[in-house]
Amino acid sequence: MQAIEPPDTHYLSAAIGWLELGNPAEAKLELDKVGAACQQHPDVLEVRWLLCAEQKDWPAALTIARVLLEAAPDRTSGWLHQAFALRRVPEGSVEKAWGALLPASVKFPKDPVIAYNLACYTSQMDRLADARTWLRRSLQSGGREKVKEMALRDSDLEPLWAEIPQL
Repeated sequence: MQAIEPPDTHYLSAAIGWLELGNPAEAKLELDKVGAACQQHPDVLEVRWLLCAEQKDWPAALTIARVLLEAAPDRTSGWLHQAFALRRVPEGSVEKAWGALLPASVKFPKDPVIAYNLACYTSQMDRLADARTWLRRSLQSGGREKVKEMALRDSDLEPLWAEIPQL
């Protein structure tokens, strides 16, 4: 994959800065300055997905996630972004998000974020035994205390809150 060169790197950095400052309109203007040859670069797609998510434009976010997944299938973010958007698009659901993310658990068996999200999805589908299994996998792969702390604040995992301190 071709590296992004100046001035495109500057536009990308500026877009990230604008997003961090809470100004998606300026972020979009900067992203649109990136040259056509770099618009499909995974780093640009990542920021474009963040922009869509910030604006809650889930259909566009899903499209971008799928392009990212095609361009960089070895990045976990494409898989996670696709699932996140699939849960939120008008025709989406937790089940669709889970189904889209499950293959990533095979491709990235030690990734704690994928396992964590699968725990959230299975918890929301009222498959608590599966949710426990996925959460344990996330705890084993990630920072145990950090994952527990996050899980105890995540409403998706509320059915497991009483158990989480003992996991």
